[in-house]
Amino acid sequence: MKFDVLTLFPEMFESMKQSIIGRAIENNLLEVNLVNMRDFSKDKHKKVDDTVYGGGAGMLIKPDIVYDSYKSVKTEKSKVIYLSPQGKILTQKKVIDFAKNEQHIILLCGHYEGIDQRVIDKIVDEEISIGDYVLTGGEIPAMVFIDCVSRYLDGVISKESVEEESFSENGLLEYPQYTRPEIFEGLKVPEVLISGHHKNIDDWRRKESIKITYLKRPELLQKVKLTDSEKKYLKELENTIKNLSN
Repeated sequence: MKFDVLTLFPEMFESMKQSIIGRAIENNLLEVNLVNMRDFSKDKHKKVDDTVYGGGAGMLIKPDIVYDSYKSVKTEKSKVIYLSPQGKILTQKKVIDFAKNEQHIILLCGHYEGIDQRVIDKIVDEEISIGDYVLTGGEIPAMVFIDCVSRYLDGVISKESVEEESFSENGLLEYPQYTRPEIFEGLKVPEVLISGHHKNIDDWRRKESIKITYLKRPELLQKVKLTDSEKKYLKELENTIKNLSN
């Protein structure tokens, strides 16, 4: 997959050369191309913004700057996403859909007071938000988007890792995990995890995922298909927690 990022601050993306995403780029599993929209300014001072018609605070990025940047990388397979607090919330399901169905994504990063609406209407396929809050620009959301989607591309990380993590397709939050030393500050690794009994380990992890989801994000359980025994376990868990709170 290729990401083209339309931004005024390409230097902010230097950190993406590190860790898993950096290795994936080195191994040609994905491509991240940074397009500095300032390079498309026709102003001798490379000005990219102007005052808002009708008055108001701040400055808007000019439409021609954005449009020319977009045209420099657009292909027939491009999908343009504008990182905006007005967009649809980025969920794990949407992340997986993007990873499976798209080959070329153009990420448009706003800044200042935003972008002239006309160019948004003309080129943007979808607006995406990473949460109900406002940031100073779209660069951090773009990095979040690239990181999330890239993890579901073949070869970037193991298939097992993405299947078992929180917000995966099973709908549950991830179970707790442990490593050496076996005893830390008097706290011992759960016995079942060092038993070598894989069936018991799988059962324990499933129950812990149900427990953690119930305690932290109970609304997620409404979409999870539980077996009869798991429903019984959940009911017992609810009763135990209610009794402790009384």
